[in-house]
Amino acid sequence: MKNRIKELLRKFKDRVDYLELRIEEIENSGMVYTGKTLSSLSQSESIGGAIRACHNGGWGFCSFVNLDHAESMIQKAIEQAKLFQKDRTYLASCEVVEEDVKAVIIDDPRNYSLEKKLKIMKEYMEIVMNIDPVIKTCEVYYGDTFKNVYFGNSDGTLISQEKLDLSFAVRMNAQKNGVIQSMHFSDGSSNNYGIVKNRQKDVEKSCKKILELIESPAVKGGIYPVIVNQSLGGTFVHEAFGHTSEADVYMDNKQMRDNFTLGKELGSPILNIFDSGIDIGSRGYLKYDDEGVRTEKTYLIKNGNLCGRLHSRESAGKFNEKPTGNARAVDYRFPPICRMRNTAVDNGTSTFEELLDGIDLGVYAIDSYGGMGGEQFSFVALYGYMIRNGKLAELVRNVSLSGNLFKTLKNIDAIGNDYEIPEGAGGCGKGSQFPLPVAGSSPHFRIKEITVGGV
Repeated sequence: MKNRIKELLRKFKDRVDYLELRIEEIENSGMVYTGKTLSSLSQSESIGGAIRACHNGGWGFCSFVNLDHAESMIQKAIEQAKLFQKDRTYLASCEVVEEDVKAVIIDDPRNYSLEKKLKIMKEYMEIVMNIDPVIKTCEVYYGDTFKNVYFGNSDGTLISQEKLDLSFAVRMNAQKNGVIQSMHFSDGSSNNYGIVKNRQKDVEKSCKKILELIESPAVKGGIYPVIVNQSLGGTFVHEAFGHTSEADVYMDNKQMRDNFTLGKELGSPILNIFDSGIDIGSRGYLKYDDEGVRTEKTYLIKNGNLCGRLHSRESAGKFNEKPTGNARAVDYRFPPICRMRNTAVDNGTSTFEELLDGIDLGVYAIDSYGGMGGEQFSFVALYGYMIRNGKLAELVRNVSLSGNLFKTLKNIDAIGNDYEIPEGAGGCGKGSQFPLPVAGSSPHFRIKEITVGGV
């Protein structure tokens, strides 16, 4: 395959400023239980390719599923690029690489039959559906994807790369006395099917928690000091700040570029935020991005000040900065765009007890249903606990957080020393590309003042 890519690039590379070819061989398996019904079960294999060409700043893109059409698709992409040409091509230089990257897999899901995977998910479903009639419905999801990705470009880079992504989730809903409550438990990995096995106690724990929550009061809305746990902290930094760091969002927008100049103070002096592609085992791990750029740990905020952004080669060229290995595509049907990997609040120095200290009345917010990011954000926690006189108190439900991103970043006044990468199912969406495997991670941290929704 690599020789074929090399020959095609050699034949056409002199017709444009830049040319790349990506071919993917993909294996999938997946299943969903909805209640006690197996509602989806699938296995598939596919192959496809993607061409990108750039000429005088204009891009052409074609995808295909018949490799015999690769040459004609290259010609079409070149035609598109020349029709879209503008003034000049901005493309930051990067290391020319020839490498075969093999996935180092601890426990390979391809070694397990669909029947064995289904048996595990069925057991988790039965735990949920049989534990208490208050739990009315559940959804149990599992999916895995293994890829061989072959990439070459007109600079001379030629890479083959194996990628694994897998995840599962157990979601449930309970209803009692007019109160409806949801709960979920999920996990994911880029190298270990073992995270799926023997999770009965975790599923039971989620069931017990939803039964507690259905009897618990809703939090009283107001402005509180709030501590967020690692999972919610990771969701916050991904949704509220990570997308703002993707440089293609504003590489051609002068006003936004002026608003996000490097060195600008965005957060409290103790705050450090990074995005990393080098966390082996995480769903955000990859050695090379989909432009053949080696990934790295990229700091975005250092000591409260903006110090970096997430780049493709084009955005790096337009900002006159170096590529960061953040050009990613969901699959061969799409061109790579600036995307996150594992976006994280860096570790701090405080113990959890020190985070609690001094809070007379506050909220400890745990895990997340997700949320909406941007300058004005909102997130819904799975549940929380009231904090009273520096101690955790009663369990509460309906905990949501909302506010202004930049005010909130400056209101982070203590950061824990218990950094984790809490993997989950699902993925990131941007444009029409969803779901992309990513992670969001954090230690516990404290926000001295934020709006908490409730009743």
